[in-house]
Amino acid sequence: MVAENTKILSAEQEAKLRQPIDEHVGSIQKQIDALRVDGTDRVVELQNTIDNLKRDRIYTAQEKEAKLRELNKQLEQAKAVEAKHKDQVSKLIAQAEDYLKAHYNTDYYQAVVASCKEEKVQAVANYRASVDSLNQEHQTAVAKLSDAHEIKDEKYVHKNRLFDAKMKRDKDLQQVKDRQHAAFDHRYHLIDMLRMSKFTFGETMAQRWENYKYTFNRRDFLLKNGLYIAIVFIFIALCILTPIVKNTQLLTVNNVLNILQQASPRMFLALGVAGLILLAGTDLSIGRMVGMGMTAATIVMHQGINTGSVFGIIFDFTTMPVIVRVFFALVVCIVLCTVFTTIAGFFTAKFKMHPFISTMSNMLVIFGLVTYSTKGVSFGAIESTIPNMIIPRIGGFPTIILWAVAAVAIVWFIWNKTTFGKNLYAVGGNAEAASVSGISVFKVTVGAFILAGILYGFGSWLECIRMVGSGSAAYGQGWEMDAIAACVVGGISFTGGIGKISGVVVGVFIFTALTYSLTILGIDTNLQFVFSGIIILVAVMLDCLKYVQKK
Repeated sequence: MVAENTKILSAEQEAKLRQPIDEHVGSIQKQIDALRVDGTDRVVELQNTIDNLKRDRIYTAQEKEAKLRELNKQLEQAKAVEAKHKDQVSKLIAQAEDYLKAHYNTDYYQAVVASCKEEKVQAVANYRASVDSLNQEHQTAVAKLSDAHEIKDEKYVHKNRLFDAKMKRDKDLQQVKDRQHAAFDHRYHLIDMLRMSKFTFGETMAQRWENYKYTFNRRDFLLKNGLYIAIVFIFIALCILTPIVKNTQLLTVNNVLNILQQASPRMFLALGVAGLILLAGTDLSIGRMVGMGMTAATIVMHQGINTGSVFGIIFDFTTMPVIVRVFFALVVCIVLCTVFTTIAGFFTAKFKMHPFISTMSNMLVIFGLVTYSTKGVSFGAIESTIPNMIIPRIGGFPTIILWAVAAVAIVWFIWNKTTFGKNLYAVGGNAEAASVSGISVFKVTVGAFILAGILYGFGSWLECIRMVGSGSAAYGQGWEMDAIAACVVGGISFTGGIGKISGVVVGVFIFTALTYSLTILGIDTNLQFVFSGIIILVAVMLDCLKYVQKK
């Protein structure tokens, strides 16, 4: 028996509390519905009929035009009725809303919340009492047994009973949660009927917040955001330690701009490999692509005649206008990178070769060719006027960031608004199912590698301009790990078919900011690899846990 002074409401008591509200608002709703029959409802009906008629192909043009004239005439009449009743409808809606504001919370919802709060306490208390009772029964049963096999069976039964008790508690708590959510949602259901699904911004946000709380799961939240929370705490610790150890502030506008500036070329690389990871692949040749692109771009944009040679040939591009050399260097970078990624993509798609192998082969071939052809030398600086032409600083703001923003916007559009992007997700999620549905897995795979090559070319070109040249075969070593790690941390799943561009952006910023912060703090470069390795390991572990949970 429940105590008489309990706040817990039965279903009948709750319905009784809500009945006056439903009756009052319902009576107003009937008046509104009656006014809308020949007005708003008729307008909606006629508009749907007109839209369907325009798509209909069974009528001739003359028949369709005649029907449209008649329907438009009826529509004008319905709109006139709607306009006539508009003020009266608005007045009735305001009356209903005023009543809801005055009575819904005080007369109904607060009582339900109080009831649910006490029900939660009671559910937990019942669970604890049940566990205590089961433990006592188990101890009594074990005390009477002497056979080891029987004791083992009793422990197994006891464990199952405890699990059943826990499941009952969770079920009771979920029912309480459902009940409170339904009570909250009923008010917006009434408003929805009154206003025909038109909510204010505040009401929309209130519903979203309630829905978030209703669907919130601590385990899922930690799986999705645990790594980000840990990294935020690391940054906070670095911001505290840096002024103490180095007597300099870490979180300044200048440092933030420097981080964004360094992240910009790397954004192109991460966006490129993200598409391959989306296909459950990867690319180990990114760093060597950067070295090749940097070398090629430096040769084309070199200040004066090149002092180094390529296969014994010394190039001289000084006769070309500077602006032509800049964009010729971009074309060269894109072509070189795209040729090699296309080769890797072909072998991956045609022979079902794992991208790990095809891109590792690319990495070795590129490094060998560039090192052999250039003898491993650095080609010096590019024309000093080029950086101010392509990535000038305007009022201290590095415009190289705008190139990265443009790349993010374009790749986001490709992923989310084109057929290729949808096919990319489909093939990454299940290549066999995508093939059965008519998608060319070969074309999508090669296309993803080509897109990656274009982005690598842009990234290496921008990095060359940012660093004012100094291209060599060794440049970019290890960058593939940074790009892949940024994608993984950003939620691009190695299981394929899962990920967002926003995640890539966050991942790039996280790794660039972490490296920059550790450098300012004076942490050895080799130890920075340790931090990166731990972050990658944790990110992939969380990704695997999410995948296992879904399975």
